[in-house]
Amino acid sequence: MASSSSSSKILFTFVCILMFVPVVPKNVTTFNPMQELKKLKRIKNHLKKINKPSVKTIKSPDGDLIDCVLSHLQPAFDHLKLKGQKPLEPPLERPKGHNSSDENMETSQLWTQTNEVCPKGTIPIRRTTENDVLRASSLKRFGRKIVRGVRRDTTSGGHEHAVAFVNGGQYYGAKANINVWAPAVTDPYEFSLSQIWVISGSFGNDLNTVEAGWQVSPELYGDGYPRFFTYWTTDAYQTTGCYNLLCSGFVQTNNRIAIGAAISPRSSYNSKQFDIGLMIWKDPRHGHWWLQFGSGLLIGYWPSFLFSHLQRHASMIQFGGEIVNTRSRGYHTSTQMGSGHFADEGFGKASYFRNLKIVDWDNSLLPLTNLHLLADHPNCYDIKEGKNNVWGNYIYYGGPGRNGRCQ
Repeated sequence: MASSSSSSKILFTFVCILMFVPVVPKNVTTFNPMQELKKLKRIKNHLKKINKPSVKTIKSPDGDLIDCVLSHLQPAFDHLKLKGQKPLEPPLERPKGHNSSDENMETSQLWTQTNEVCPKGTIPIRRTTENDVLRASSLKRFGRKIVRGVRRDTTSGGHEHAVAFVNGGQYYGAKANINVWAPAVTDPYEFSLSQIWVISGSFGNDLNTVEAGWQVSPELYGDGYPRFFTYWTTDAYQTTGCYNLLCSGFVQTNNRIAIGAAISPRSSYNSKQFDIGLMIWKDPRHGHWWLQFGSGLLIGYWPSFLFSHLQRHASMIQFGGEIVNTRSRGYHTSTQMGSGHFADEGFGKASYFRNLKIVDWDNSLLPLTNLHLLADHPNCYDIKEGKNNVWGNYIYYGGPGRNGRCQ
């Protein structure tokens, strides 16, 4: 009996212990110090690869560090086809009909307010930090769009657009002025941008794009500032391309503008408007796609060998806005597009693109003749077009996101 009683006590104690042993759910990842150390080591190696040695570093008022890097040491020249080379000289000819008199250079970048500049022979690069990389879903996806960001027939991956576009022809570039805002982005994994897309190929795996504009992306930059950005892909955002200079590809030639740096000043509601002029065009001589910012400042180029379809020409041009709607709270996001106001509110209140033009086969800038409009969810973000003698072709676009008609 004593032995049986003792066994019962032991069994009872064992059951009690089991009741208090924590059970880790299958979908919860436990902290593994060795894995974390390996992850941090990979991040440090990646940062060493993209943060090139600088001859000078400038601290921006917003906390960014701008490194002045020798132009031939920038990330582009890590590419096998560019190793050992130097940036090309600017094209001899800009597109015919280009006039910088209507472009506003009052809008520049916060880091330039220090009155420091990068020396000739260098380019300014926003330094990428460990925190920048840690905010990304993975090191592999850092600096890339998670899903394709070009309008198809339906929205994809929560991406919503309000865009004007031309298609059905052969296009060799595009130009427009975009006013700059600081739209509210309500989820850290969402963004709001306004840009020009130069597109070729199908909307399958062979999609080629070059893109430029301004964006607010807390995940990529860690704040709510609107920033000048570029992007490219040659396989529908799957494995090629990246934002800014975060991979080898875009070759920067200018020492005055830092891609990825904050734009200042910005437009204010019912007050002064500030815009940036952007032009992307294919150099007829060498076939590279050049980017111009403001009054004739050449930023650099995407080498033609990066692409398949864009080695020849573009088949679509888009102008407009895009947001990501994660529905993280179970309903439509309140992330704003443009100014956060609908197109009908017009100048000083809605966001705009003005002087919309395309570059044709003869390297001439032409007004648009067959402009189409599309808003994926017009109750959330909409778009309207117009034309006059001062602004040529223009659009107003944007919206507040979640509202009484947008759920």
